Amino acid sequence: MPLPLFLPCAAGIEGLLAAEVRDLLADTAVVEMRGGVALEGDPIEVMKLNLESRLAQRVLVEVGACDYRGEQELYELARAIDWSDWVTPRHTLRVDTTAHRSPLRSVNFAALRVKDAVCDMLRDATGQRPNVDTHHPDLQLMLHLGEERAWLYIDTSGEALFKRGWRTDKGDAPLKETLAAAMLAAAGWRGTPEAGGALHDPCCGSGTIAIEAAQIACGIAPGLKRPFAFEGLLPFATEAMRAEWQRLKSHATARMHPARVPVSGSDVSFRMVDFARRNAERAGVAHVITFNGGDAL
Repeated sequence: MPLPLFLPCAAGIEGLLAAEVRDLLADTAVVEMRGGVALEGDPIEVMKLNLESRLAQRVLVEVGACDYRGEQELYELARAIDWSDWVTPRHTLRVDTTAHRSPLRSVNFAALRVKDAVCDMLRDATGQRPNVDTHHPDLQLMLHLGEERAWLYIDTSGEALFKRGWRTDKGDAPLKETLAAAMLAAAGWRGTPEAGGALHDPCCGSGTIAIEAAQIACGIAPGLKRPFAFEGLLPFATEAMRAEWQRLKSHATARMHPARVPVSGSDVSFRMVDFARRNAERAGVAHVITFNGGDAL
């Protein structure tokens, strides 16, 4: 059964994200919206989007929406969902909230009421309540409150997708990997002699742009080095789905290839150049990028 999906992104790159999703999922209808794109996808496509998208911040599954005036409507919205399709009482959960012109005085209390509804539903169904884990929950819910309408999502990504799993060393103002990828996409840079050519970042900092570019040039999927929240959810925990996940990762690994264009970076701070080299090593592209210290002028 297709799932209604929403992929949030940085403001202004919705068109780039829509084009990326169409490239990843052929023949899929994608709707550009403020702050992201909406589409329908099956669980395998949810896994593929998490693994392959460079521009999305998260992959969210919409599980409910309603008009509301207070917290009670939000409780009833979450209470009506069969959470046993997604988790057991042994799983943990957390509810995060965003709001735009919401009339509620406390978004934290709204999140608490949604958490109560999930726990009450599972208690009535199984006799047990799940626990809350604010750091590493199995079920990560996102409640978005508009002026009159609320949407409830399951976050299948876990940590935001810009966290690729390789950045340990960073400077004072690190650039998010998703924004670096958006800059490259907006420039039409695809890591080939025909679409982009050689790339040099003269103010590379900890290497984010150069590393994203090198991974693009080598065909490396951005999510290969990190875990995802969906791996602990029931629809993705069957033997068949685990086999599909391994197939997707194996296909992504087999697709990697040597870079056809040179990538380089430099920075006036030799400390940052050292950071960049270590990050590139963890990202699997140290052999692709030439880093040097030097003044951009």
